[in-house]
Amino acid sequence: MGTATDDAELAALRARVAELEGRDRARDDAPAAGRRGGRGRTAVAVVEVVLAALLVPVAVLGTWARLELVDTDRFVATFAPLAEEPAVQEFIADQAVQAINENVDIDGLVDNAFGGLAALDLPPAAQNALTLLKAPAAQGVHSIIQQAVDRLVASPAFADIWAQTLRQVHSRAIAIIQGQPGTAVTLSDSGTLSIDLGVVIAQVKTALKQQGLGIADMIPAIDKTIPLTTSDSMVLIRIVYEVAVGVGYWLPWLVLGLVALGIAVARNRLRTLAWTGVAFALALLLLAAGLGTGRLFFVGTVSPSIMPVATANVVFHQVTELMFSTIAALVMVSVLLAIGGWIAGRSPSATRVRGVVDGALGHVRRFCDAHGMDTRAFGRAVDRWRTAVLIVVVAIAVLAVFVSRPVTAAAVITATVCIVVAVILIELLRRPTSAEATAETGDAADATEVAATEEAAATVETTSN
Repeated sequence: MGTATDDAELAALRARVAELEGRDRARDDAPAAGRRGGRGRTAVAVVEVVLAALLVPVAVLGTWARLELVDTDRFVATFAPLAEEPAVQEFIADQAVQAINENVDIDGLVDNAFGGLAALDLPPAAQNALTLLKAPAAQGVHSIIQQAVDRLVASPAFADIWAQTLRQVHSRAIAIIQGQPGTAVTLSDSGTLSIDLGVVIAQVKTALKQQGLGIADMIPAIDKTIPLTTSDSMVLIRIVYEVAVGVGYWLPWLVLGLVALGIAVARNRLRTLAWTGVAFALALLLLAAGLGTGRLFFVGTVSPSIMPVATANVVFHQVTELMFSTIAALVMVSVLLAIGGWIAGRSPSATRVRGVVDGALGHVRRFCDAHGMDTRAFGRAVDRWRTAVLIVVVAIAVLAVFVSRPVTAAAVITATVCIVVAVILIELLRRPTSAEATAETGDAADATEVAATEEAAATVETTSN
């Protein structure tokens, strides 16, 4: 008998849950029920959102390429810090010393000098001493040159020279990417990016002259380039550049337009917004994973045949740092979109969350009204235009993030804080009409009743089992 009663009570509770959930679904579907071509609109929205998600990685790459290749300040800001990296300094110093040794026969010069001294018919003891001093003298010259190069490359003066050189050669960046001859930095068809050591050697000669070493005059003008990197990705950069010039600036706006249009035509805009955030986050995370794989490929390609592993890691990190920061910021934006779309939706969990927040804000509004801070007509106007104001606030924040390229995590956090503050202010200032307040209260009550009914059903089912 008890079992039949429990079954009947459980069936009644389940029926009540279904009724409440059906009421919520009816609210959601009511605006869309009168729309024609609902399925067609949904299909269009899906296509536009998916296309936007596929274009996001391309937009990030295109924007990065455009900034690095077109913006002189950004180009210098990316590559100038390499002159202060110990691994890069050691690599450049070793290459400069090697170039000097290849073009100046220091051992032969020392031999000639000591040979001239030996021809002076010195005493046997002096002759023996000259023989013993020959090797240390040659080693000493090599050491002086090495020290001079090391000091120069590690000095602030070299960092300034490096930055100035980058700024000067940036005007030739287009020629480099297009493969035009006569540039200081060259990009071969095989993907090898090289830089001329002539500037470094000239500074070494100046430093040696300042130390009074006449051997500096024997160092000729050396025409030698050292490969900075070689990879198929460098050839890809050339292709990306051609794309970046044409669409690197506008592609992010195209993506943003596709998202806006997809959400506008969707039957359930909030759900579409949430899934757009999820799709964007996944696409950007895949791009980040691809860059991580690219690092391994890059280091494996150039090390140790071209440069040490430490130098290759530093170069790759410096070049892609802006892209990684942009990806991180956009992932944050995507996650925030997904969360915002979910919270604003009609799911029971989102309704409960909003009910709690609305209840708290309602208490604050009533407290303010009780203490003479009623916004009256202004509050009713804010309530009437609340949705429009929120859309404008969010649109301005999103545009501010995208306009201040490159997109950074700090810009995303700032925009998010501004949106949250704006939402709180709007909610505190608005004064809903009595009907709307009753509807909000009913929504919260329905959510509470759904939760309580589900809990009671679970309890009855557990007891009956």
